[in-house]
Amino acid sequence: MKTLFDMQPGQKAVVKKVHGEGNLRQRILDMGILRGTELEMIKKAPLGDPIEFKVKGYDLSLRQSEASLVEVEVLK
Repeated sequence: MKTLFDMQPGQKAVVKKVHGEGNLRQRILDMGILRGTELEMIKKAPLGDPIEFKVKGYDLSLRQSEASLVEVEVLK
């Protein structure tokens, strides 16, 4: 299983599943990270937190703990 946290800058992926429960999972879904959504990793902060992604035309920053809950399929 590969997650958003495992991606490298410049890689694109499609969301396969969002793990987690309750408010945290709902917050991730509300940010537009839904099953089937394509996104691109822009960059990681020097210490790895936060991580910036391009999702549906906007830039989104996620914490490591949030990014590790989103299972993806990396595109070639």
